Amino acid sequence: MAYISWQPKDYFNCSTYTGNETGRTITTGFEPTLVWTKCRNEAHHNITTDQVTGAGKRLRTNNNGAQDVSGASVASFISTGYTLTDNDTINGNSDTNVSWSWKMNGAGSADSSGSASNVTVSADATRGMSLVKWQGSSSAQTVPHGLGGIPDIIIMKEIEATGNWIVSNKFDDWNGYMLFNLNNAFYNSGDASSGSGRMFKAGGTDPSSTLFSTNGSAYMDSTSNYNIGWFFRSVKGFSKIGTYKGNNNANGTFIYLGFKPSMFIFKRPGATNDWGIFDNKRNTFNEVDSGLKVNDNATEYTGNDCDFLSNGVKLRSTGGDNNASATYLFMAFAESPFVASNGDPATAR
Repeated sequence: MAYISWQPKDYFNCSTYTGNETGRTITTGFEPTLVWTKCRNEAHHNITTDQVTGAGKRLRTNNNGAQDVSGASVASFISTGYTLTDNDTINGNSDTNVSWSWKMNGAGSADSSGSASNVTVSADATRGMSLVKWQGSSSAQTVPHGLGGIPDIIIMKEIEATGNWIVSNKFDDWNGYMLFNLNNAFYNSGDASSGSGRMFKAGGTDPSSTLFSTNGSAYMDSTSNYNIGWFFRSVKGFSKIGTYKGNNNANGTFIYLGFKPSMFIFKRPGATNDWGIFDNKRNTFNEVDSGLKVNDNATEYTGNDCDFLSNGVKLRSTGGDNNASATYLFMAFAESPFVASNGDPATAR
């Protein structure tokens, strides 16, 4: 039973808004460290902006391009949320949009506890999440992550160069990776068990509660280039990263989270299926069937139905994207814990 004394909504929030092509504020209830925004009705990029690399800049999860300075990004971070310009990618007139926001530790601070150079860490160890910026190297190096525990998943991207988003996780023993910006299957052949596939397991060393090891792969090997990494570990009542086994049945698998979900991300590692996203603001009642794709700029789609329950997710459809007879990787963040600090249970939708 998950019991926490703070509110998940003070550290993660999903927001929806209709664009108006004028400068404006989007309220999240806190000053976010990372904001990820997607237009729902137009084929625009998934836009991410963070305080560690700076407001007014963007990376695109469905694209391998370098970070750029664009009006299609968060213009500034403020105490109650963030501001937008009149750019029509994430604020187009009458367009419907969704954003997901995480509060860590703002712009962060320097950390020299590993061998990597010029490291900045913005971490919230209590909530098990951090952003890390570090200078690349063609040699193996160690980098601090600030999580206060062993990561469950690492998502990273070169900032100043073209390069894929790399995703690796402890459930595959860090022996390989997937690509956030593509639907490719998990890469675990060839040299993945000993060489370039072990992006964050240099020399066979797993990420620890303080450091992770990079192996100098082509995705992060330029000493003139910097990388940004997102780090998460599961925290009771707030987040859950793990795997589940689908059953290819409309009476689908139940995934216990220990909280009422706000956001649910999933990917089938063993096949070329898309990364999907559901949340509690685009569908406010069950069934939840309005999906977006991490790796595609496509508009919102319907399908891959599920229910958001007081303590987890119940799948309600068949098929490869989220409920084939296969194993899936997932990440989830809470709307409310199953049992709050006052003893009240989370309510059903």
